[in-house]
Amino acid sequence: MNFLKEKDLNKQIKSKSIKELDELSQSMREFLIENVSKTGGHLASNLGIVELTIALHSIFDTTKDKIIWDVGHQSYPHKILTNRADKFSTLRQYKGLSGFPKTTESIHDHFDVGHSSTSISAALGMAKARDLNGEKNYIIAVIGDGSIGNGLAFEAMNNVGKTKMIIILNDNEMSISKNVGSLSKTLTKYSAKTNFINRKLTIKKILYKIPILGRIFKRLKDAFKEMIEYNSFFTELGFKYVGPIDGHDIKELKNTINDVKDYNGPILIHVITKKGKGYKFAEEKPYLYHGVSKFDPTVEITEQKKDYSSVFGSKLTNIAKKNKKIVAISAAMTDGTGLTSFKEKYPTRYFDVGIAESHALTFAAGLAKAGYKPFIVLYSTFLQRAYDELVHDICMQNLNVTIGIDRAGLVGADGPTHHGVFDLSYLTHIPNLTIIAPSSFEQLEKALDFANTFTSPLAIRYPRGVDGDYKNDETLKLGKSKIVKKGEDLCIIGVGKMLNTALEVNNLLKDKYDIEIIDAIFVKPLDKNTILKSIKKAKKVCIIEDNQMIGGFGSLILNLISENNLEIKTKIFAYDDIFIEHGDTKLLEEKLKMDAKSIAKTINKWM
Repeated sequence: MNFLKEKDLNKQIKSKSIKELDELSQSMREFLIENVSKTGGHLASNLGIVELTIALHSIFDTTKDKIIWDVGHQSYPHKILTNRADKFSTLRQYKGLSGFPKTTESIHDHFDVGHSSTSISAALGMAKARDLNGEKNYIIAVIGDGSIGNGLAFEAMNNVGKTKMIIILNDNEMSISKNVGSLSKTLTKYSAKTNFINRKLTIKKILYKIPILGRIFKRLKDAFKEMIEYNSFFTELGFKYVGPIDGHDIKELKNTINDVKDYNGPILIHVITKKGKGYKFAEEKPYLYHGVSKFDPTVEITEQKKDYSSVFGSKLTNIAKKNKKIVAISAAMTDGTGLTSFKEKYPTRYFDVGIAESHALTFAAGLAKAGYKPFIVLYSTFLQRAYDELVHDICMQNLNVTIGIDRAGLVGADGPTHHGVFDLSYLTHIPNLTIIAPSSFEQLEKALDFANTFTSPLAIRYPRGVDGDYKNDETLKLGKSKIVKKGEDLCIIGVGKMLNTALEVNNLLKDKYDIEIIDAIFVKPLDKNTILKSIKKAKKVCIIEDNQMIGGFGSLILNLISENNLEIKTKIFAYDDIFIEHGDTKLLEEKLKMDAKSIAKTINKWM
């Protein structure tokens, strides 16, 4: 079936037969593999949710009925069915199709998402608003079995009460890494039970026509249903639990959803799917096909190349050999944060807490209180969810906890929900917290050596991707920066990977200005003596950082200048007070005037 030729697939789908819908699912999988292999994106999760998406769209009117996708990276089939298939060549490209639902992109998208576990809360809010308005539309939250283990999802379920809404639990036993924890084990037990669902079977229709047999059948059915639901975790929370059902059987999905969608209260439909469905390589290694760069679909993807994440994981595994008190903690990101080797070598000292960043930090605080040395590794954007725990539970008690902040700065195609451009702004003002921003692989390794002997809260902030040209493997000393190049006319301070940008700027301007370049290394505590000496000499200073301008490293330098009553000409290169869209990282830097050429041009005019 060539669905690309259909003028309005979202409307046409409602009149298609099950056979046609099955053919559509196959066509959509082929389309996804072909297109994502050219642009990169989230693949395995989208292959696994094709039939469920088709079933939902064949039943509901998504211009009125609201489907909230959680996490949202599995919304590609939804985008195909809502007239965006012709834009897939622009997927995650600058000014192109977002990799997540986007309300500004389509009337079929009802909530912007990018982080997990938000769907039930958002859907409940919309359901309450619907009821207040006296409306009758359906509200559906589609949430993964990894996302539902987050505290936010539990808080929402606790608050649902008797509100009419539908939760579809998409259970594929995977987040990015394989799911862990008691809830995951409970769902697995449900999946193993007899698949009893409340739907209109032919045998039921026949029996109901015979009064006595019909009454007997109904009683048996109700008793059997109560037996299955009795131990249901969700039933105890007040939900009508249905499932588990086969998430790749469109007929079964449609029958089930149609039978229960008008239930006057909250209902949870447990759907079993397979991540990577229909594509052998993704089925066998879904973690490698969760988020992919461009690839050849005929060749299996191998392990990813060396990057900051893998360097962090490898080094931590190495130093843990001698320091038996080191433990590592991940929030469902074992592979993404490079901790696979640590997990394999020290399984009893590795803890994956699931998608539960807040818990991860307080859990680490407990370990530290008991004499262990926890290393928590999170993406910068996900650390935002655990701010209070960082302040109260770790820093206020001055505990021996190290946080690896992965994906600091721009991350590219995942866009505004994933750019790590806020961390310096929300970290630098916390007492007792030391912050290191390595500018190379070697410096990241030295930062971990430093962390091994450090006994207070420490954050090590590093970017996504490969190494820059600058190398520095010198031993780190608390609060000490490094003068990379001496000069007289201007001082440029580079933070983290932006030191490499500072060096490029120097190469572009070296014939005009004698520039002194400082590798900040420690964002906090600041190396006041070295920095003051340089800026007093040059009377001019530029700061280059991959963080928002407000509250970033540049603010610390301005404070330093003010404290010392200096008259120093200052220019800060950082990101503006905006949410930065998705696109290739280098292209975004150019558009935001944060690339070396743009910075050199601005400095030349400024000087």
